[in-house]
Amino acid sequence: QVQLVESGGGLVQAGGSLRLTCVASGRTFSYYVMGWFRQAPGKEREFVAAISRISTSTEYADPVKGRFTISRDNAKNTVYLQMNRLKPEDTAVYYCAALDTAYSGRYYPSRDLKDYDYWGQGTQVTVSS
Repeated sequence: QVQLVESGGGLVQAGGSLRLTCVASGRTFSYYVMGWFRQAPGKEREFVAAISRISTSTEYADPVKGRFTISRDNAKNTVYLQMNRLKPEDTAVYYCAALDTAYSGRYYPSRDLKDYDYWGQGTQVTVSS
């Protein structure tokens, strides 16, 4: 019921910044908890950040706390991930994901990828040393 399209990835030097953008189709964006996940080659997809429906709460994975900020603009059907002080270990494909609160009955910004119902195609972030 929703399509997600990420953009903003690229190649940056360690210590640099990127802002990822995810634009959702549909008219029910405000009903979704939104999250960002990432996956490096040979590794499991891992949680990065998530945000509640009206931005009242957020969750961050420990490795990105203090460096990454998730935000959303429901009027634009958009969620962002501001990434600062990037490290080589941040290199991964980054995915945005939507958790349908009406479908799941879950309203918290979940860290569990299994809770999410829709996924974007991913955008590559590469951080050079």
